[in-house]
Amino acid sequence: MFDNKNKPKGMQRIYLATLNSLRAFKWLYNHESAFRQEALLLLLAMPISFLFDISFKEQVILILAIVFIIFTEIMNTAIEVVVDRIGLEIHPLSGLAKDLGSAAVFISLIFASSIWLIILI
Repeated sequence: MFDNKNKPKGMQRIYLATLNSLRAFKWLYNHESAFRQEALLLLLAMPISFLFDISFKEQVILILAIVFIIFTEIMNTAIEVVVDRIGLEIHPLSGLAKDLGSAAVFISLIFASSIWLIILI
């Protein structure tokens, strides 16, 4: 049975969770070129969004569309890491899991591109 008594609570839990997230971002940056490219896209999109005569809400939507790509990339990477942890041998289901994660990233790219086109055109 799992003992829940020794788990951190309150601010300590939040602090430790933040450290874990920062460690994950560092790993992503160091090991995933797609993540680096999408982070660069976000850094470029933020100032570019100010060049257009659009509302603040529209600017936020444009930025969140890029953040959604990054979120999807993180989930895709998590799937890939778990599949590789289970085994590196070629298996159709392992390939399918990775392909599905890649498809999710592709859909997020279409989603974000559509939002940028709809708002800016």
